[in-house]
Amino acid sequence: MRQILALAAGLAVLAASACSAPVPPRSAAPSAPPAGPAALPAPTGPRPVGTTVLYLKDTSRPDPWNPDAEARELKVTLWYPAERRDGRRAPYMTAKESEILMRREGITGVPYDTLSRTRTNAVEDARPAGRDLPLVVLSPGFTKPMNTLTSLAEELASRGYVVAGIDHTYESHATTFPDGRVAECLACDSDTDPGFGTGVVRGRAADVSFVLDQLTSAWDRSGLIDRSRIAMAGQSIGGAAALAAMVKDSRVRAGIDMDGTTYARIPRSGFSRPFMFLGSAEHVPGGRDSSWDRDWRLLTGWKRWIVLSGGEHGSFTDLPLLAEALGIKPASGVLPAARGAELTRAYVAAFLDRHLKGRPGPLLDGPSPRHPEVRFCPAACRRS
Repeated sequence: MRQILALAAGLAVLAASACSAPVPPRSAAPSAPPAGPAALPAPTGPRPVGTTVLYLKDTSRPDPWNPDAEARELKVTLWYPAERRDGRRAPYMTAKESEILMRREGITGVPYDTLSRTRTNAVEDARPAGRDLPLVVLSPGFTKPMNTLTSLAEELASRGYVVAGIDHTYESHATTFPDGRVAECLACDSDTDPGFGTGVVRGRAADVSFVLDQLTSAWDRSGLIDRSRIAMAGQSIGGAAALAAMVKDSRVRAGIDMDGTTYARIPRSGFSRPFMFLGSAEHVPGGRDSSWDRDWRLLTGWKRWIVLSGGEHGSFTDLPLLAEALGIKPASGVLPAARGAELTRAYVAAFLDRHLKGRPGPLLDGPSPRHPEVRFCPAACRRS
């Protein structure tokens, strides 16, 4: 299940993980001269965006990957509406994190600090604005740091959400703690074990419950959050973790799985909280991954199953947006990076607006001529 970061057609990086169908490794060498630092797209919401980082320690349980750790340590990045737009832009990741990620994924031919120079839109430690805002938890794909969902997080914060992105320690290539320790991917040594995916999502669900406890009570800015309006979204195994967290924790009212095979078992009696599948062609009905077919029948409440034509596993992350900086030319037939980001942000925001803010816009009601790449399954989908 461990994969090289494939340079798929039209994507800078394929966010491969333990919850997607394996693909053959491909060369990670640039196909064009790098074009300088990447820049994430500007958020479209009306609010300035701030960001800060929390380091939390759960002493009630051991770390599932590191037997020498006395507690489960987590890095949580928060994005939120801010009072002002001016200030220092937050770094995308550290130079060391960029180096480790690129080395582990086999990316060569560009400086190892390239990803650390990506320009973001959020102001570091900006003063928050508002109270009782809906909260969205984000969980990244296996081996990928939370940074790879930054553009989605910034978009949601600009629209009035507090966003909590969890770096699940030892499940990504690099997580840096305040004392300078860099936790690398210990879970990568186990990713071919039977039941690996089930174990990962169980652990991530526990991470989510702990983070919710901290943010809604112990955090000194807990007044920002409306405890009755919490949702979760994730990409790849992070999407699978969204469903697992919802099954475990009733505080999570709604969830989105972006292109992730699901592992958590839904009760046979059904699951009535709102849920959306948003994926690539791998997840059309009858496609290579059958988990969505299985779970769709057990989702008894509001639900959507959406597939992006031309989308690939990484289309729901920042990774394709970094292609130019890595010297990767997009290929024909694959959803362009900017369009993938636009569609992901639009449909995720529409889902959250409907279920956390009570604003049911038309975007999720059916096909739109403005979004011809979007197919509503299972009725309007066919295997391609």
